[in-house]
Amino acid sequence: MNETPVRVRIAPSPTGYLHVGTARTAIANYLFARHYGGKFLLRIEDTDIERSRPELIEPILDALKWLKLDWDEDILYQSKRIETYKKYVQQLLDSGHAYRSYVTPEELDAAREKAREEKRSFSFREALVPLSEEEIKMRKDTGMGYAVRLRIPEGETVFDDIVSGRLEKKNEDIEELIIARSDGTPTYNLAVVVDDHEMGITHIIRGNDHITNTFKQIHIYQALGWELPEFGHVPLILRPDKRKVSKRLGDKDVGQYQHEGILPETMFNFLCLLGWSPKTDREIYTREELVELFDKNYFNRANAVFDDEKLLAFNHAHIQMKSDHELAVLVAPLLVEAGLTTKYWLETRWEYLRKVITVLKERAKRISDFVEMGGYFFSFDYKYDDKAEKKQFTPEAAELLTELAGRFEKLDRFDKVAIETALTALAGEKEISKARFIHPTRLAVSGVAAGPGLYDLLETLTQPVAVERMKKAAEYIRSRAQ
Repeated sequence: MNETPVRVRIAPSPTGYLHVGTARTAIANYLFARHYGGKFLLRIEDTDIERSRPELIEPILDALKWLKLDWDEDILYQSKRIETYKKYVQQLLDSGHAYRSYVTPEELDAAREKAREEKRSFSFREALVPLSEEEIKMRKDTGMGYAVRLRIPEGETVFDDIVSGRLEKKNEDIEELIIARSDGTPTYNLAVVVDDHEMGITHIIRGNDHITNTFKQIHIYQALGWELPEFGHVPLILRPDKRKVSKRLGDKDVGQYQHEGILPETMFNFLCLLGWSPKTDREIYTREELVELFDKNYFNRANAVFDDEKLLAFNHAHIQMKSDHELAVLVAPLLVEAGLTTKYWLETRWEYLRKVITVLKERAKRISDFVEMGGYFFSFDYKYDDKAEKKQFTPEAAELLTELAGRFEKLDRFDKVAIETALTALAGEKEISKARFIHPTRLAVSGVAAGPGLYDLLETLTQPVAVERMKKAAEYIRSRAQ
């Protein structure tokens, strides 16, 4: 690391929501800044008038806040800096490092087609041979607009990448890129370089699909006489089909994972390890541990695959790391939203909610699982799983449920030990397996065939609720048999 204080940035564009690839890059930059004692900055790249959607800026910021990627300093908006970019375009024209190009897109397409027909590589240098003064005058006279292109010198471009090592490219293979459109607005590459320089960015960490842009941007830096930052191109995140994770392919954005019950700690941990490794046998880390362990030399070169099942495994691990109170705070609004209870009811029975969290926690892979798996703790409509009902709700089960409910009703205390003791004793008296009681009892009190341990379940429901549901189930079985 050089002695200049580290300054890195993330620069999403509001052409879509924040997808996992951009979020992973943001996390890498955040960790880089926090580990090396630097600044993590945010820029919104909203100069693409046709594709940018201002209404998406707030969701992008919300997603970054959800991941707790707290940025330093004010947000920079490119759309407010158009005049600044124009100033530098003029500087490049005045210095001779850029020129007005009247070559049309159609002419470039024709040159590409000719190269294909002649079975040779397309050369921008050949296609962009400067027009004669006469040709330029003729096109000007017809009112034809022009783009401003950067002049690429002879030779080759070389830089040392933090991730990939030494990268080089012949300059004849680098496009003399447009830095300003015919309407005077800057292009992506020009705006990025100007902003990164004026923001004092020391390290640019981004996806390796930007390597082509980096070769171009280096020439803008050099033409303006600016010092180059260090570049690091992290591997792409791929779908299971090995295609790049993309908004255009319909891949989920970060906000969707939030609504599906993924914890921010999980997403932070999971995305961090896609393309970077702490060189240990562990996979589950807190944010603080990752900040401490982060090392720029630990980036991987190989592209990583986004595995939803592994994400759920990470989420299960992070759920186990949270206290019951922390989980209750997250689950409470979901229960209210699902119509299972009210905010007031929960506020007056907070200890009950914590007990529900305790018995469901081990099986939960998503925060939403607490609602889906435990709705019967808050509301029960006495509808039973069809398949389980056919198997468990036999005439014999009605009698067993009635007898067991009677035993439970007489208990002085209703905890796991007392519940198990009563059930075991009754099974012993009847010389039948405990399973003959356990399965119909579970279905009677929850409506489903699987869930937490029955004794935990009954204790949490409380004695009057459990007894009432068992009696009603017995009545239901008898009425169905008539």
